Amino acid sequence: MKAVVLIPARYSSSRYPGKPLVPLLGKPMIIWVAELASKAVGRDNVYVATEDIRISKVVAQAGFNFVMTTDSCLTGTDRLAEAAEQIDADIYINVQGDEPVVNPEDIEKAIEIKKKDMSLIVNGYCWLSESEDPNSVNIPKVITTEDDVLVYMSRSALPGYKDQRNAPKAYKKQVCIYAFNADELKMYKSFGRKSELEFSEDIEILRFLEFGNRIQMFETTAGSLAVDVPDDVAPVEKALKELHQL
Repeated sequence: MKAVVLIPARYSSSRYPGKPLVPLLGKPMIIWVAELASKAVGRDNVYVATEDIRISKVVAQAGFNFVMTTDSCLTGTDRLAEAAEQIDADIYINVQGDEPVVNPEDIEKAIEIKKKDMSLIVNGYCWLSESEDPNSVNIPKVITTEDDVLVYMSRSALPGYKDQRNAPKAYKKQVCIYAFNADELKMYKSFGRKSELEFSEDIEILRFLEFGNRIQMFETTAGSLAVDVPDDVAPVEKALKELHQL
């Protein structure tokens, strides 16, 4: 089976315009992500899906593939679905362009889970660190069954509890590595709008949950960090220095 990585990269982010091109240790963030993805599937199988010529130029200059999409995509997954119409593959891996410390081995793990059961939507999670606030709306929290099937995902601190004795010892958070097939992406895009839960939470995978898809979560390497707002740049740069021993 052929697996490709598609990295949705929108320039006009509402919380952080131009985010894919923000320099991290002097290199655009989108290039950090593309380089890591290439370690999992090879450079020829990595594509950046964008609506903006500024991003496509940077990607091309770095020697990576890009796919131009419209600027009307509702979510990154809608952008992925639009790009997938131009690329022939069996498995499409969505790696978010704002997670520059993603582990290539986690991308490989998502591919293997999808290969074993192509009917599953696959998504990663890891545990919040002690320095992360479970009440932060910038961190989607994950609730799963004991065998890691998604029950729900929320920006609220979940699971809830009514007695402090029942408080969870730790919280799971979403890591934005997903695995889809072409039919799943086509169904997602053809819906034409955000589902009700997706709209409220602003978490795009909830659309699949409302469709009734089984979503298999898998634990990724600890330490996942995303750049959602400008304040996230410094800790991500620190993590990159440690990861690459710079």
